[in-house]
Amino acid sequence: MPADRAQRIIAAATFVNMLGSGVFMAAASLFFTQSVGLSLAQVGTGLGIATLTGLLAGVPVGRLADRLDPREVYLGTLAVQGAAMTALVFVHSFWLFVLVVSLTELAGSAAAASRAPLVRGYSGAEPTRFRSYLRSVANLGGAGGALAAGFAIQLGTRDAYLALVLGNAVSFLACAVIILRLPSLPPLPVPPQAGRWQALKDRPYLAVAVLDGLIGIQGHVLVFALPLWIVLHSDAPRWFVGVSVLVNTGMVVLLQVRASRGVDSPAAAGRAVRRSGLAFLAGMGLIAVTGGLPGWLAIVVITLGICVHTTGELWHAAGSLELRFRLAPAYAQGQYAGVYGLGLRLGGAAAPATVGLLCVSWGAPGWLALGGLFAVAGYAMPLVIRWAENGQRTGSGRCPEQARHRVLTRQAAPALS
Repeated sequence: MPADRAQRIIAAATFVNMLGSGVFMAAASLFFTQSVGLSLAQVGTGLGIATLTGLLAGVPVGRLADRLDPREVYLGTLAVQGAAMTALVFVHSFWLFVLVVSLTELAGSAAAASRAPLVRGYSGAEPTRFRSYLRSVANLGGAGGALAAGFAIQLGTRDAYLALVLGNAVSFLACAVIILRLPSLPPLPVPPQAGRWQALKDRPYLAVAVLDGLIGIQGHVLVFALPLWIVLHSDAPRWFVGVSVLVNTGMVVLLQVRASRGVDSPAAAGRAVRRSGLAFLAGMGLIAVTGGLPGWLAIVVITLGICVHTTGELWHAAGSLELRFRLAPAYAQGQYAGVYGLGLRLGGAAAPATVGLLCVSWGAPGWLALGGLFAVAGYAMPLVIRWAENGQRTGSGRCPEQARHRVLTRQAAPALS
């Protein structure tokens, strides 16, 4: 646990939030199809619309968090998330489903943008380590929630599914109660030369966000494509799907902080992302050759591929977390977090179709093609980062990380003592 009280509060809120999200996400598709009565096509269409709708909220709400107290804005988004999740209980038609899940996506995008100034403000002297610690905590909470959801899925009744939905709604409220213990975080002064929508005009940062969103598609490889590959294209037993998830989650929980060591500058982040692209290519290449292997050998090779791919995931996460905070001005963390979220959500929207077409439908060549795309994108990242750093040096109005930390330390010290 972090020694700093504010960091412990944020970590506890993250765990509770992701525990609820893990409970819901593990059973969401079953709830919508078996309890609400929607078809798989309707669920896919509705979630796609909701994902695109969520793009609208991040930047404006992030800017609001920059200009007001980000804690208060984040609390408001948590309240909306809890209310929207509760409203799912009353959904019985497709268009009402689209409306409610779009509201949840809007609130989720807004929450991520307004949370960023809090994480940056209370990250202390080792921001990279703290952000990596939060990712480990988030994965642990999500895995615990998914495990708990298994009991309700086994029952398969509407009451069991409703319990999962309401449990997630309660987790948002519990997270808000925990965040209330954080001191307020006054906004930093905005330089006169800063534009109103500066993040949307920062082309190097936009390029980094889009490129990182493209690489972020890798997060769907192990959770979406691999289970289908194991069942449809390999002789590995079906129960190995659960083991593959456990291996990936366990490595992230245990090794994310270690993987972030030394990733404390944009240049170091670029090198980490470049390494991650090569790891994705190697890991996906290993999985690609398992189509004709005997069951026991397929298990061994797929496990090795998962470990290599997850190593790339650790490097990519460390670099991505560093870039989204370090390349953004301290006084506009929320707005820039909203812009970064655009790249991640666009990549997430394209991911199911992309990995499904390449890895599942095309087979081994598709695994190699997608891995090669990640490797190329990883090699391009340092070039784009240098473009962004040149913009910083030529007077973009950004404040260095050290100045932000000194200001926030003076502001928060009386409340945290």
